[in-house]
Amino acid sequence: MFVSYKWLQEYVDLSGITPDELAEKITRSGIEVEGVEVLNEGLKGIVIGHVLEREQHPDADKLSKCLVDIGEENPVQIICGAPNVDKGQKVAVATVGAVLPGNFKIKKAKLRGEESNGMICSLSELGIEGKLIAKEFSEGIFVFPNDVTVGEDALEKLQRDDQILELGLTANRGDCLSMLGVAYEVGAILNREVKLPNPAVKTISEKATDYVQIKVEAKEDNPLYVAKVIKNVTVTPSPLWMQGRLMAEGIRPHNNVVDITNYILLEYGQPLHAFDYDRLGSKEILVRRAKVGEKMVTLDDAERTLTADHLVITNGSEPVALAGVMGGANSEVKADTTTVLLESAYFVGPTVRKASKDHGLRSEASSRFEKGVDPNRVRAAAERAVELLALYAGGEVLDGEAVVDTLQVEPVVISITLEKINRVLGTNISIEEVANIFTRLQFETSVDNETITVTVPTRRGDITIEEDLIEEVARLYGYDNIPSTLPMGSSTPGYLTTYQQKRRTVRHYLEGAGLYQAVTYSLTSEAKATQYALETREPIKLAMPMSEDRSQLRLSIIPQLLEVVKYNVARQIDSVAVYETGPVFLSNGTDALPDEREHLAGAITGLREQHQWQGEKKEVDFFVLKGILEGLFAKLGLEQKVEYRQAAVEGMHPGRTAQIYLAGQKIGFIGQVHPTVQKDLDLKETYVFELSLETVFAEEVAPLQYESIPRFPSITRDIALVVGKEKVAGEIESIIVEAGGKLLKDVHVFDLYEGEHMEPGKKSLAFSLKYFDPEKTLTDEEVTKVHEKVLAAVKEKSGAVLRG
Repeated sequence: MFVSYKWLQEYVDLSGITPDELAEKITRSGIEVEGVEVLNEGLKGIVIGHVLEREQHPDADKLSKCLVDIGEENPVQIICGAPNVDKGQKVAVATVGAVLPGNFKIKKAKLRGEESNGMICSLSELGIEGKLIAKEFSEGIFVFPNDVTVGEDALEKLQRDDQILELGLTANRGDCLSMLGVAYEVGAILNREVKLPNPAVKTISEKATDYVQIKVEAKEDNPLYVAKVIKNVTVTPSPLWMQGRLMAEGIRPHNNVVDITNYILLEYGQPLHAFDYDRLGSKEILVRRAKVGEKMVTLDDAERTLTADHLVITNGSEPVALAGVMGGANSEVKADTTTVLLESAYFVGPTVRKASKDHGLRSEASSRFEKGVDPNRVRAAAERAVELLALYAGGEVLDGEAVVDTLQVEPVVISITLEKINRVLGTNISIEEVANIFTRLQFETSVDNETITVTVPTRRGDITIEEDLIEEVARLYGYDNIPSTLPMGSSTPGYLTTYQQKRRTVRHYLEGAGLYQAVTYSLTSEAKATQYALETREPIKLAMPMSEDRSQLRLSIIPQLLEVVKYNVARQIDSVAVYETGPVFLSNGTDALPDEREHLAGAITGLREQHQWQGEKKEVDFFVLKGILEGLFAKLGLEQKVEYRQAAVEGMHPGRTAQIYLAGQKIGFIGQVHPTVQKDLDLKETYVFELSLETVFAEEVAPLQYESIPRFPSITRDIALVVGKEKVAGEIESIIVEAGGKLLKDVHVFDLYEGEHMEPGKKSLAFSLKYFDPEKTLTDEEVTKVHEKVLAAVKEKSGAVLRG
């Protein structure tokens, strides 16, 4: 809602309050003022001039040489390019030294050899948007009425010496979609009187009911319809002050009749519509629901196909308006209109909203009906409109009105105690202060001991319960005046559960390792539902899926992550590393809810390192991803309990896949995606893993213990063992660790040999073993004793022999 500061002064005394100060006070009372616009900011030197002579420029077909009286001692010559400039016009002139929008300064100039001392301006050159300029002046200069005085400030006459407050209204404050509604609000904030218009309408002896009869079939949609008739109307441009106010409020002027209905819409918040009585084609107005497939042409010259959900105004047979939204072209007020039928009605919001949405017609009228207009302003707005039509269109108002009134609206009455107000707000406001606040709001109030009974006016449809009254007290008392208090009573501070802490640790670690978090659908297709599942069960199908691609609940996260990788690679992001923590769903049969379990999955492809200066590139491989997981398990304190075993998993590379075990229990797998799957997805080598997070987090972790920095040296021994090709290094490593006891601190594989010097079916695995005692320096004898024990255990349990 745009609010004119000058216009608002007609209803509330704003002396001593600047527009910026008023904006601050309104914002602090609960309605945000999004901005204050100074309409004539930076503009100066623009006056009204009188074109005394106009002749063709001798050297330019599209220029005119004008002699213009600008209120100074002598008229000045101005060269003008507007096609509509002519002798006798009153126009806006930017004099020499004037400043126009964009800091454009007017200087003396010569145009095609002729001197020009100023500029005759169009409205757009004065900073008014083109969509707000009347059609007749949209492609030329603006011509003032003849009653303006030469030399006066043109911007003042155009109502541009004003400031506009833009209110950011919430849906419940439809009462402030009018100047009177804002006046009530400002009057309450400033504790000043609100002056309302007092229409005085002279009528002629003829009766409105002799000209039109009103029938309403859809009384639930339209409980009140008032029609006024005005004869002998002369359609001309509206007064200059009214045009200026409409443009400042973002509405384009048309003619005096249409402009007056728009002016009342802004002033009262009550939409009106003016019909050309002679074009209606009957003496009847029938309000009904539209017939299915019925058509009408609205004022924007668009044909609309109606349904039974739409409310229409008809002349008894055909629609002449889409109720509350837009009038029909067949009854439009035009230049030759002499008799006007003025509609002022109460249409219910949902019906108007339905028509507005269906036809994509969001109008000033529809927005107000949707939020709810004041039913007690319907007749008052009509009276004010006919007063202005008589004054500015020369109309004769017929006596009375044609009306259908089945509206039953009673003001809301709410009682509340002072104790509740103070208890909710944490204040100590007196009963007199509370009563004064409601009086400032112009709510009828009665006080009985400490109980206040408030009769809420119908203009405030947002107030229906006690809490609404408390809000009114709070905002007008001043939010800044409400004391700060600490919560009372016992409370438990929020904290993360152990599970949540571990999940957060996992996410922070993986992001620190260079993986991005992905969030994918839990719904997938039938083909992907069981792929890569850690535990296979019958997939769960949705009863009403959005599509076949989202028809089943997933059993694994990996298929979705592969889609993420594919999506990025297809967009030339060749190196991708993503992870996701999310649920998978395991069926318990048709009559039971599924188990929802949280899994962790990751996928990487492309380069893990790239040093452009050295020209070095390193591709990701199995051990990069395994290293990330080993770091994760170390972070969780589980590195000593995790074991990797070579395995075959459907959809994974047969030689580069391992099952992951935690304390002997299988918790997931890691490996390369099968080459055929990679080819189908247009991927290079891609490595994935998936773990059951619930199992990982449920594992008991020993308390963290610190060890002092070693004071004694360690001893390293390397061994090369010849074993059968089927033996895996992890199995032998476990035997070594078990046999090494407390002195063996570290074991790792550093070489694999399967060359020509090996007998068939054999291979050589080389291990590095580190021995260390924190209490003393180990002797060779002590290390040899343990080392021989290790060799004996390896030979006995795996058949390995030392390589000669």
